[in-house]
Amino acid sequence: MEGIVAAGHPVSAEAGAAVLREGGNAVDAAIAACLASWTAEPLLTGPGAGGYLLVAGAGQEPTLLDFFVASPSDAERAPLVPVEVSFGDATQTFHVGAASVGAYGTPAGLEAAARRWGSLPLADLAAPAAALARQGVPLNAEQAYVFEILEGILLSTPQAAAQFAPHGRALRAGEPFASPELAETIERLGAQGAAPFHHGDLAAAAAEWVCAHGGTLTAGDLAGYEAVARTPARVAYRGREVLTNPPPSAGGTLLALALARLDSVAGAAPTTAELVDAMALAQAARTPAFDAGLPEDGFLDRFLAAQLGSTTHVSVLDADGRACSVTCTNGEGSGLVVPGTGIHLNNVMGEEDLSPQGFFTAPSGRRMPSMMAPTVVLGAGGVVELVLGSAGSNRIRSAILQTIIGVVDHGRDARAAVDAPRVHLELDTVYAEPGIDLAGLDPATPVAPFRALNLFFGGVQAVRRDPAGGRLSGAGDPRRGGAAVRA
Repeated sequence: MEGIVAAGHPVSAEAGAAVLREGGNAVDAAIAACLASWTAEPLLTGPGAGGYLLVAGAGQEPTLLDFFVASPSDAERAPLVPVEVSFGDATQTFHVGAASVGAYGTPAGLEAAARRWGSLPLADLAAPAAALARQGVPLNAEQAYVFEILEGILLSTPQAAAQFAPHGRALRAGEPFASPELAETIERLGAQGAAPFHHGDLAAAAAEWVCAHGGTLTAGDLAGYEAVARTPARVAYRGREVLTNPPPSAGGTLLALALARLDSVAGAAPTTAELVDAMALAQAARTPAFDAGLPEDGFLDRFLAAQLGSTTHVSVLDADGRACSVTCTNGEGSGLVVPGTGIHLNNVMGEEDLSPQGFFTAPSGRRMPSMMAPTVVLGAGGVVELVLGSAGSNRIRSAILQTIIGVVDHGRDARAAVDAPRVHLELDTVYAEPGIDLAGLDPATPVAPFRALNLFFGGVQAVRRDPAGGRLSGAGDPRRGGAAVRA
């Protein structure tokens, strides 16, 4: 069986596929793709970001590695800076500035994954990514769109403008993003691991820069950070077992709830109305008690029993059947670029989706309750049938949910499942891409139609193994310029 890498950019996917061709495994390939994405998708991820990585299949004990952003120290801070972002047919307000920066985890997570599951030296995986950062990657149409809609953030500080808007406006399609400083930072990760980012000079520089501008991230916050291995959440769906992100993340828990509800009420492929009802159930479940309970042991089982009784993603399936699903995000970026490092720090503390009970309510050190949910679907005999994940803020779980339905209920290959139009419920409004059948919805339900597929609805990267013949198919989401590359 050959391997496939699906990622948010052709350059990211090819970096991962090259590692598979060189004999690396799925985790090696995912790490290489993630590092390449720091240049190919620079506003969505980077060394100042956080994320999750799920490994399963080929006899591997399923494990979720949590390296998401943690709440920084609590102290007097500058106000968050609101920036309105337009998706064309919908708008969303994000909050940036120094106060929005949390304790990043990407360096710690990638090093931990390489140490635990990798077969190639981290320096070898980092070298091609450093070369990309040094020579630059021209923006494709989708990345140029991301730069365009986030221009307000990119121009919010002189350092961000110098890196992402060097001509007084955001980089445009065909113009290269390059950063020699980021290249050096990637090389240091390869050579020294995460130590400089959490205990050394890079950690000190990041903390000093944030605090000097009114944030509360300290060197102690970074020194106390470590990647945490967790047991994935498991839920049955149509005779399969779905593995996804467990608490204290919120997204996987709510995805599990929606899948379990659909498995119990819909005997075949769910209608749009049934799908929206399941989304409404998950949305209503996110109460103050839900967020407060996420860090507690055994919360997932208790929760499901009671109820039922810019981000980027890489999916890899290697020749041995091992799956690696990893989602990373910088939010939209805080606008703070640490001088001399190329590190654009996250704005996770300014994400309303992650702070439904109000900003800065999470205690220092707590992982923020992300919607990110790297996911693997196991078929008969525990063989990986589907590996996927998505970008897209609060739309992540609905995008993953509908892709799973496309594969499992409709029998689609990865490309057809990812390309299919999507629907999303937000508060009381149904957002719908062209081609969604809205028959059966309550006529009083507000509907916000989109005129075309849009990155608002997520960015799913998926690899599927056909359980009948073992054929692999992969897809990068066209909404975000994704690509799938065979090894």
